[in-house]
Amino acid sequence: MQVCGVIPARLQSSRLPRKLLLNQTGKSLIQHTWEAASSSEKLDRLIVATDSLEILEAVHGFGGKAFLTGEHPSGTDRIAEVAVKELFDAEILVNIQGDEPEISPQFIDQLIELLLQTPEADMATLATPIRDVQQLQDSSCTKVVCRTDGSAMYFSRLPIPFTRDIEPATLLPDQSPWLLHLGIYAYRRPFLLDLTKIPPTPMEQLEKLEQLRALETGATIQVAQVAHPSVGIDTPEDYAQFVTRYNQENS
Repeated sequence: MQVCGVIPARLQSSRLPRKLLLNQTGKSLIQHTWEAASSSEKLDRLIVATDSLEILEAVHGFGGKAFLTGEHPSGTDRIAEVAVKELFDAEILVNIQGDEPEISPQFIDQLIELLLQTPEADMATLATPIRDVQQLQDSSCTKVVCRTDGSAMYFSRLPIPFTRDIEPATLLPDQSPWLLHLGIYAYRRPFLLDLTKIPPTPMEQLEKLEQLRALETGATIQVAQVAHPSVGIDTPEDYAQFVTRYNQENS
């Protein structure tokens, strides 16, 4: 069974323009992500899917593989195009965020193993316990509630589950019932191609969370927990902190 990782990569970003090509460490952000994901032991192939010639050339410049796509509303749609036009033999496709230069290859391997070991699941993703109130209340941090079998019940930008009679702070950090969803997915090929043909669904449009389309149309999303979140780069402050960490680790 061939497993392929795909890194959707757009050049434009509203909060941090051209972030994937920032290179204050001596490497572009997309190269850092590529190198981290390349350490996965369960990926057979890795490719960057981009609509930008600049990113395409940058990836080829450091020896990576890249595919030029058309314009798409989401990374999932971009991955589906690559699956149809380039990754003909890929049975599982892993969506790896391009702005996570410190993504753990062990997380990628755990996600792939989760889907392989859960034949009833259409796709899989990861989550980690929320340990502070600020993150719990932050609507940019997506939360997920799971069934007892580990499959997702619902994703929301609001704190779910709601604690009616308990102050959230009394449960944090060690008794947290809340899970932070991490934006990495593994899809079975037929499901991915079918999902991208479905129009946006009502809850997806209200919450602006694409994974709700899968749940609303009856899919099973299996969720595994990991010990800590991966760190995405969304703002100049995020990038500055990453550069500092990288320089300290490599000094």
